[in-house]
Amino acid sequence: MLQINAVHHIAIICSDYGRSKAFYTDVLGLTVIREIHREERQSYKLDLALNGEYLIELFSFPTPPERVSRPEATGLRHLAFEVNKLDAAVEALTAKNVSVEPIRTDKTTGKRFTFFVDPDDLPIELYEL
Repeated sequence: MLQINAVHHIAIICSDYGRSKAFYTDVLGLTVIREIHREERQSYKLDLALNGEYLIELFSFPTPPERVSRPEATGLRHLAFEVNKLDAAVEALTAKNVSVEPIRTDKTTGKRFTFFVDPDDLPIELYEL
């Protein structure tokens, strides 16, 4: 049987590297581990951490196709982050001019959650413990 230990990283391709780098670092608070410019691919690769743990690879490419987010399409649906205090997290996002959906409650777990999007319309969920 296959034994998976953990999620190693999530790779995201962005359309505007500078805008996405600012969003993931300045708005979400992820920290830069390493930034590499790959000249032969005309691409940047930014390794980002959450609480000191490697989490996201942010890539840029010259002309990536747009992601289909709505209507929901087959494939990755969203990226979810766990938070302790959802109201405080929503306030922090709205203070940085990020539009956040109304808070909802998961009918199965009774936990509260909400969604917002990154600069390329990738849905991101905040899920309260």
